Amino acid sequence: MFRHVQTRRTRLAAGAVLVSALAVGGVGAAGTAGHTGHQGGGSEPPTKTTAADWKGLADTLGRSGTLMGDTVYRVSLPRTDLKVTSDHVDIKPGLSLGGYAAFARYKDGTMLMGDLVVTEPELQKVTDALQAAGIDQTGVHKHLLAQHPDVWWTHIHAMGDPVALAKGLKSALAATAIPSAAKPPASQPAVALDTAGIDKALGRKGTGDGGIYKITAGRQNTVTDGMHILPSAFGITTGINFQPLGGNKAAINGDFVMTKAETQKVVQALRKGHIDIVELHNHMQDEQPRLFFLHFWATGDGVTLAKALRPALDATALAPPS
Repeated sequence: MFRHVQTRRTRLAAGAVLVSALAVGGVGAAGTAGHTGHQGGGSEPPTKTTAADWKGLADTLGRSGTLMGDTVYRVSLPRTDLKVTSDHVDIKPGLSLGGYAAFARYKDGTMLMGDLVVTEPELQKVTDALQAAGIDQTGVHKHLLAQHPDVWWTHIHAMGDPVALAKGLKSALAATAIPSAAKPPASQPAVALDTAGIDKALGRKGTGDGGIYKITAGRQNTVTDGMHILPSAFGITTGINFQPLGGNKAAINGDFVMTKAETQKVVQALRKGHIDIVELHNHMQDEQPRLFFLHFWATGDGVTLAKALRPALDATALAPPS
């Protein structure tokens, strides 16, 4: 039996810019789906674990993950089954279609955070399965403009027993055609872009992942829910992805993580660089400080796009490059 805490459910409207939250009482089968927590200090970091500690969860879920930083067990859920186009670009899964579920252990239970990529026919079935399992949806939105077919992204959050969380998540995944993860390639394919020029323009070094060039940066400040310190591997990062289009051109997609004070500065910087704004929303409901996520899109010369992105990066308090 899990202790009762206040949970939040999300009032969702397609096309809304921000996700609004209504506080309601209740506890789901997977455990407590949210924490109101307490303000100020006393937040606890996640417990260090080994890959073996997550075997029961992986066996129940039927999917294995990767241990990140000795704390977060992250299961990749890419939509390699979908053929999605946006702005006449065939979208590779690594650019925009990479869902995930991340787990971390705390003294009072295991926390689940994730982002599921679902088709429009799957969305309501996934919603029903998540709600039946006591897993909260904390955001429903799109990452791409005018995509075909229509694809949605739903953020999830729950707290409880790891095996119960895995069972609940598995029921939601069963309502989708998300394939089982393929074995990672022995070596990464070359990225057909001027990656050195992109690195120089952004002031950060990226990595190749399935032919996509990716830059990821965490926040300088500690993020909590009032009770738990939330690691960056829960998706609390700025991510910029470059998909080669030939001739050093690229499509860029990703999202910025921002405080309220940073949001308009990032919007203005992106638009000054002729980068399209896709969505502005929340991924969580009780994080401190309050964070907003802004998804973007553009095509053009890779280095030119990187130069246009740099002022937006500089407008946020990101952790320094490693």
